[in-house]
Amino acid sequence: MKDPKAIQITVPKGVEHIIRQIEQAGYEAYAVGGCVRDALLGREPEDWDITTSAKPEVVKSLFLRTIDTGIEHGTVTVLLSPREAGEGDRAFEVTTYRVDGIYEDGRHPKAVSFTGSLEEDLARRDFTINAMALCLNKERFGELVDPFYGLEDLEDCLLRTPLDPDVTFSDDPLRMLRGIRFASQLGFFLDEETFEAIERNAERIQIVSAERIIVELNKIMLSPKPYIGLELLEKTGLMALILPEVLALKGAETRDGIGHKDNLTHTYKVVDNLAAKSDNLYLRWAALLHDVAKPQTKRFDRALGWTFHNHNYIGAKMVPKMFRRLKLPLDASMKYVAKMVELHMRPAALVDEGVTDSAVRRLLFEAGDDIDDLMLLV
Repeated sequence: MKDPKAIQITVPKGVEHIIRQIEQAGYEAYAVGGCVRDALLGREPEDWDITTSAKPEVVKSLFLRTIDTGIEHGTVTVLLSPREAGEGDRAFEVTTYRVDGIYEDGRHPKAVSFTGSLEEDLARRDFTINAMALCLNKERFGELVDPFYGLEDLEDCLLRTPLDPDVTFSDDPLRMLRGIRFASQLGFFLDEETFEAIERNAERIQIVSAERIIVELNKIMLSPKPYIGLELLEKTGLMALILPEVLALKGAETRDGIGHKDNLTHTYKVVDNLAAKSDNLYLRWAALLHDVAKPQTKRFDRALGWTFHNHNYIGAKMVPKMFRRLKLPLDASMKYVAKMVELHMRPAALVDEGVTDSAVRRLLFEAGDDIDDLMLLV
């Protein structure tokens, strides 16, 4: 990790312009949050957020075009001209230093108090690695404000909350999912106190809207190693509340000396194997759900051992209901996942039963343009 005083990053011209305008008016302004984290990790930041001691009405007075994105919470979006922004983004969120009041719905604080303290603003953020601010003015360019040792946590690949994790997660339970998502995306670890706080507060995820939850789930599914996030969902108790059908795959049973594999561990491995080959979100969902009907179709036959007859067909019928509950799209994407789940046994069955031209043609017809995806899933 580089010395924070010698960080060499390319900052969008628009960000520099906004910070310069605010500082010339006599206020503080910093790049903050995820963009700082990504810059320190050597990654290209997707978004640049700016925090300032200037009140929203002051920010609005300094720029020709603004949008009251969340002005009640101190956020104004500044729109820049091509000349001001140069190439790239022309819209940037600027938020006043603030201290959140008590949350009323797991998302929106009942009251927001503005503060003149950058450190108080950073303290309310979800994780220490997101609670760092970067000075971008000429005199102090690259100077890091890091009151909660986020840089050390980056070096240690550790996810930790700035304040008491029970308070952090109780205020906004979605932060529990965000922590698991960061672990999956970055290959980081939840520190022990943070992990235990998620276990204690897991039930509060039920007050968070499905629309917010699915954003984080999709990011976990799109991470380089989804296994990390999925296993953390299981171990913290969140999977039981969000994906109970998947958790039902857990466990192996033995009867008359005959056992079967743990279908949940198998599913994790399938998702990770596929993730190494494809970034297709819905093919990854198909991998997660391909055996979802095995718990309800499991039978023991003394001659055959454990069977899961028709789990592919029943699983395909479960997909629309799950998509509806999770607020996933009920369109071609849902039909695609259902088709992958239904057909995932067919190629292997062809080999077992003997490959005939008619059977191959039938599979090609049913899979259609998705035949390559099906073979990849298999």
